[in-house]
Amino acid sequence: MAPRPASGQEFILTLSCPDTPGLVYAVSSFLVQQSANIRQSQQFDDPLTSRFFMRVQFSLSGGDHERLGEAFARVADAFQMEWQLDDAATPTRVLLLVSRFGHCLNDLLFRASIGALNVEVAGVMSNHRDFEALTEAHGVPFHHVPVTAETKGESERRLLELVDVLSVDLVVLARYMQVLSNDLCHKLEGRAINIHHSFLPSFKGAKPYHQAHARGVKLIGATAHYVTPDLDEGPIIEQDVARCEHSLSPDEMVAAGRDVEVQVLARALTWHTERRVLLDNNRTIIFR
Repeated sequence: MAPRPASGQEFILTLSCPDTPGLVYAVSSFLVQQSANIRQSQQFDDPLTSRFFMRVQFSLSGGDHERLGEAFARVADAFQMEWQLDDAATPTRVLLLVSRFGHCLNDLLFRASIGALNVEVAGVMSNHRDFEALTEAHGVPFHHVPVTAETKGESERRLLELVDVLSVDLVVLARYMQVLSNDLCHKLEGRAINIHHSFLPSFKGAKPYHQAHARGVKLIGATAHYVTPDLDEGPIIEQDVARCEHSLSPDEMVAAGRDVEVQVLARALTWHTERRVLLDNNRTIIFR
């Protein structure tokens, strides 16, 4: 892993706006005027929406985040840009949600502990206590919030309270087996990522891998996406698949599916925290 830059040394600028001539020049000339050194620059013109997307990562010794933002605002206003400027050193504060499948939680806690993800795990919330010991072994606060039909509203209020109190930037549903209400989805728009198997909508409900095995499925996969009120249909960040043969048992298919889910969620979280994901209506632009 490459060492992370010190605060105030490297920045990430992301933007989208109506496509028009001179956009790349406007951004690059601004950075030249700031004595910045561009380390990565990627852009995409969407011909379907006539919208321009750009991600620029640049170094600037002793850069002042607030001053830079104020200066760039004049450029952004001239081109009707929606934009964001981040210090690349600042970790994303995440709240991990989990139920009774702990493979994604375990993987993310480990990656965070060794610095493979630029995140601070502010806490873990679960409707069960199965992974309380695992969470606390990593020095992370564990919040047990049971969910029943009668307490669902209260559990969601508790979730939003944790997001606020812990200054959470991103909620990660690391196999949290609860459907979030439309109201909660709207409040977390663009700030919540979910992971699930890619059999949907073919094999719904309990034991989807067993259902797939019974049908002789040859490909199993996983999807990571932003959470929206449309269940499991939010903008897709990452997907992957693994081939499976007739010799695999249902339990072996489950194990293979866990491996794919872990990798897909980790990549999605990495790209989000590195500001590589830009929303284009219900699609995503991924600057890898």
